Amino acid sequence: MAPTTMPGQVTTTSPKGRDVNDVGYPVRMCELLASLRTPGFIERVAVHTPQQVVKARRVLKTAFELQRDNKCFTFVEVLSTCPTNWGLTPFEATKWLQEHMVPYYPVQSFKRFEEAPAAAEPAKEA
Repeated sequence: MAPTTMPGQVTTTSPKGRDVNDVGYPVRMCELLASLRTPGFIERVAVHTPQQVVKARRVLKTAFELQRDNKCFTFVEVLSTCPTNWGLTPFEATKWLQEHMVPYYPVQSFKRFEEAPAAAEPAKEA
């Protein structure tokens, strides 16, 4: 099972579903990383609707540009379906993601990079 497999979710690789008493709860990586000081850009996106795909493309482009330009550490988490391993039709998987994953993994920005103000000159000793 993946770290993001939902409680009770049955998949081909977790046929009994995720038992939180046995393996714990899914990991919310954006929330974990957002609590740290160093990361500067953290966002969770989804790709289950055309509108979400367009937004995800913009977010990924921004993240890659910030990394490329050495501005900050970036992290983008993408919610997507897996109809084959979930044993669902593509339509059912899209509906399942929206109803079950999005409430647990809200699609949102956790940190947005902003240029830090220029550091003040250190005080000169007299």
